[in-house]
Amino acid sequence: MIGLLIGAVLGVILTVVGTPLFIRLLNRRGYGQIIRDDGPTTHATKRGTPTMGGVVIVINFVLVYFVTHWIMSMLELENSGITVSALLLLFLTAGMGLIGFLDDYVKISNQRSLGLTPTGKIVGQGAVGITFAILALNFPNSQGFTPASTAISVFRDTSWDLAFFGATAGAILFVIWSNLITTATTNAVNLTDGLDGLATGAVAMVSVGYVLITLFQNNQACSGTSSAGGCYEVRDPMDLALLGSILAGVLLGFLWWNTAPAKIFMGDTGSLALGGALAGFAIFSKTQVLLVVLAGLMVVIAASVIIQVGYFKISGGKRVFLMAPLQHHFELKGWEEVTVVVRFWLIGLGFVVAALAMFYAEWVILR
Repeated sequence: MIGLLIGAVLGVILTVVGTPLFIRLLNRRGYGQIIRDDGPTTHATKRGTPTMGGVVIVINFVLVYFVTHWIMSMLELENSGITVSALLLLFLTAGMGLIGFLDDYVKISNQRSLGLTPTGKIVGQGAVGITFAILALNFPNSQGFTPASTAISVFRDTSWDLAFFGATAGAILFVIWSNLITTATTNAVNLTDGLDGLATGAVAMVSVGYVLITLFQNNQACSGTSSAGGCYEVRDPMDLALLGSILAGVLLGFLWWNTAPAKIFMGDTGSLALGGALAGFAIFSKTQVLLVVLAGLMVVIAASVIIQVGYFKISGGKRVFLMAPLQHHFELKGWEEVTVVVRFWLIGLGFVVAALAMFYAEWVILR
């Protein structure tokens, strides 16, 4: 628990202090936000605000993890060893952040709202996602647990095991399934990142949710000789909890500068990185399907875009919402930006609480 506090506090402090330095660098280089022409007219004032703030999030997320472990080892605390699960989750986060960085850089360089080509983005995300998924099925610990498994998980692994089709086929299907989860989360966070602080606060809440889930899994872990009803076969849950606390701390520190009126935006660098982090937490904590509820706000926002585009096509040009994603619909309804953000945060918090209640209820039933 001390390690979690150290990680969270370091994440907050380094990000609050370091973000202004990065803002000055971006201002000197003229790396400002490019605003979509079809977006809300009130967003015109955001043009030129420094973007690519996700660089600060990713660097601090990785840096604080290693610094925290160094401090824990100096203090001779438990669980001070660096784990494979954490390294793979950091790889997925940084890898997706790199694709987002290239996307942001192309936008700024060409002074347009379109970055990488769809093909380029798919190839880049696919390369990172496939590498992550293959590695996640390896590196068993002393109990034989690998960071990920080929089973579909809800609150834990279920009997729906992709290895039913054979070991090789199961591994291939898992790679596809893992990439679907990663693609869904990165797109959902990207669509949520439309108002000052909205995505930052929403992902911070989900990160705290994963801290509580993985802490509980660590306390109820299956031992090498006992598999009592309700225990969890999760590798390195305490280190996953540490990563969750660090990410929450980093995001709270970034929110200090990202809240309205934002001094910096996370850009695709941040949204793709955070989407990758959420996918990693879901896969490694064996809560793949539960993520739909835990990140329910982002799911609703992504669904609003799907509904809007689908209805527009089948109705011959009609719309369900004034504008999609959903947060812009309420802006056009006359809500102040801060009002939309705070109310959406409350909805996001409700989804996180509901997911935690479902997670605990499942354990109680099995016990």
